[in-house]
Amino acid sequence: MAALAKHETASTADERWSALAVASLGSFLTPFMLSSVNIALPTIGREFEVDAVLLSWVATSYLLAAAVALLPFGRLADIHGRKRVQLCGMALFTLSSLLAGLAGSVHSLILFRVFQGTGIAMIFATGIAILASVFPVGERGRVLGITVAAVYSGLACGPLAGGWLTQQFSWRAVFLISALTGLVPIGLILWKLKGEWADARGESFDLTGALIYGGAVVAFMVGASDLPRPRGAALALGGLFAFGAFAWWELRVRHPVFEVRLLLGNRVFAFSCLAALVHYSATFGVTFLISLFLQYVQGLSPQGAGLALIAQPVMMALFSPFAGRLSDRVEPRVIASLGMGITAAGLLLLCTVSAGTSTAFVVGCLTALGCGFGLFSSPNMNAIMGSVERKHYGIASGSVGTMRLLGQILSMAIATLMFAVFIGREQITPAHQTAFIHSVRMALLVFFGLCLCGVFFSLSRGRLHAR
Repeated sequence: MAALAKHETASTADERWSALAVASLGSFLTPFMLSSVNIALPTIGREFEVDAVLLSWVATSYLLAAAVALLPFGRLADIHGRKRVQLCGMALFTLSSLLAGLAGSVHSLILFRVFQGTGIAMIFATGIAILASVFPVGERGRVLGITVAAVYSGLACGPLAGGWLTQQFSWRAVFLISALTGLVPIGLILWKLKGEWADARGESFDLTGALIYGGAVVAFMVGASDLPRPRGAALALGGLFAFGAFAWWELRVRHPVFEVRLLLGNRVFAFSCLAALVHYSATFGVTFLISLFLQYVQGLSPQGAGLALIAQPVMMALFSPFAGRLSDRVEPRVIASLGMGITAAGLLLLCTVSAGTSTAFVVGCLTALGCGFGLFSSPNMNAIMGSVERKHYGIASGSVGTMRLLGQILSMAIATLMFAVFIGREQITPAHQTAFIHSVRMALLVFFGLCLCGVFFSLSRGRLHAR
């Protein structure tokens, strides 16, 4: 057992940097898929002749599946091995990307997006945990900053590549390219990562808790997307009750799928997770909304819209490594709160968009959002991973991804709700342009309000570094 523990905790420099390469590739692929598909959505909608609400589920189904699977796979990775779960996730993502590119209907496309999201959950749940396992604490902020920069590089390349592929070939090319790219990290894992990390080996898996959690996420998110209908309100309320039941159950089992006590007894961890949830809720839907705005209102091509949208992730990629390094020395809450404040300012400016708004103004607002997001994410992630014990790295890593995905789904639910209220289940056409613009502005206003609340949560988390 001592030899096993030594093998799992010790790592060579080659293995550390190989783990960083795999985590960075995984971090690049997932947002690349998200942002490139957002650009392709209008083309997908026209080909399958679907309304705005069903079209939004092409994006939401991916996020919903990932949110349901992320915490359970984070726990399974702690028990059975993080490298093993990461490899299976990469393989599932690659296969489902291929199938999505061959989909014959919007419903089959949504189904394959569910499988994609499950694969992504397995990648999210392990990448950061492996890095936290192999890199010393003093280097963690710098390394996490690199992976966050990879996320934003994916977001930057996604709109540009997605727009070009959609315009020159087909929206299907976006999925097929992702399938090919997924083979690279699979090869690296098999070739370079020789160790295994399972700090909770031998502990039991809480299947009941995982099922309650999955049901709660599905009920709440499906219900939220179906508001303001009574059925949607009932489902969303049922989901909230199920979350309460999940917390009650997790406090009573010996080896929970999620350590609720971390939220109750660890202020830094709890408020950092809450800040991440609010920040992603306030920002993810922006790309979806502005992509549609640029194409439906301003008449840009998919490629042109992609060029405009890269302003935000480029700034994210530039600022996140700097912010990550800085958070190794300065309190993460200070840097993250400043970033969220800048994000709120950019959202407030975007709330004024209209049919006469220039593309340059939109790009300027997206640039501000990118600066704020880059300053927030890696310090906040550093705070989460630095506030827990080593045996909880998988749960903490899963929590980072879960807050991101739940926030992204909430953001999409807000956007979908505004479409349902102001447009209804209709295709977006010139006849509905005024209602479309109004729905975009109202969604952005809600995002701004959420971001202001997030600044408060971020400042309230307490200190991570000792004096």
